[in-house]
Amino acid sequence: MIHATALIDPRAQIDPSAEIGPYVVIDGAAEVGAGCKIEAHAQLVGHVVVGEGTWIGRGAVIGGEPQDLGFDPATVSSVVLGKKNVIREHVTIHRGSKPGGVTRIGNENFLMATSHLAHDVVLGDKNILANGVLLAGHIHVGSHTFLGGGAVFHQFLRIGDYCVVQGNGAFSKDIPHYCCGARRLNRITGMNVVGLRRQGFTAEDRGAIKDMFQLLFCSGMNLKQAAEQAAAQEWPEKARRLLEFVQAPSKKGICPVRPSREDD
Repeated sequence: MIHATALIDPRAQIDPSAEIGPYVVIDGAAEVGAGCKIEAHAQLVGHVVVGEGTWIGRGAVIGGEPQDLGFDPATVSSVVLGKKNVIREHVTIHRGSKPGGVTRIGNENFLMATSHLAHDVVLGDKNILANGVLLAGHIHVGSHTFLGGGAVFHQFLRIGDYCVVQGNGAFSKDIPHYCCGARRLNRITGMNVVGLRRQGFTAEDRGAIKDMFQLLFCSGMNLKQAAEQAAAQEWPEKARRLLEFVQAPSKKGICPVRPSREDD
């Protein structure tokens, strides 16, 4: 199952059921699980863990050094991929930037061609990143979220669960659970209603999330005041998750529903 032209580091651990294609380079103590397929010219660099059933497309480079001028190449860090991920052509995923740092991808994600995950990114489960999505360092993405083609995201921000983000957008603030991100800079246009319905959220849960969204973003109060008012009420668990997200923003802050003056 290993093509004769592949170059495999003797430290690598490859399950006998894995398929390694032509001209693949595994340079380091990689671990490749059962049923994985690594296509022609892909590279695993350093300590990369590939969970079972994962497919890595042609020309992808996993585990390269962070694009950080202050990075010490002697730093020991890694990339960990969960199970049944699909990593398409020419995707790049960089390893952690600090000793012991990990760039971590969960299970059953679909990363389309040329998308990029920088150092220390954490990606949950069952996300879709369309072609050319760029995630800068230290970004955390939840689960069941779709990021449109060509969308770009500034370092250290957070993207919640069940979000949908329009392609070609540019974002430097957090996008809360269940929300739609618009192409204009740092703007939320509303809730991801269609996505919640498709993911099996009940009408009761969707209604409660809508009520929470309206209170937080459309009440005329600033977000801190609205969150304090929301916290004084009883909410179902799924709606409370939205409140918890906005109560603990990153240093970048939360995307507003209406565009700020800088967007006009």
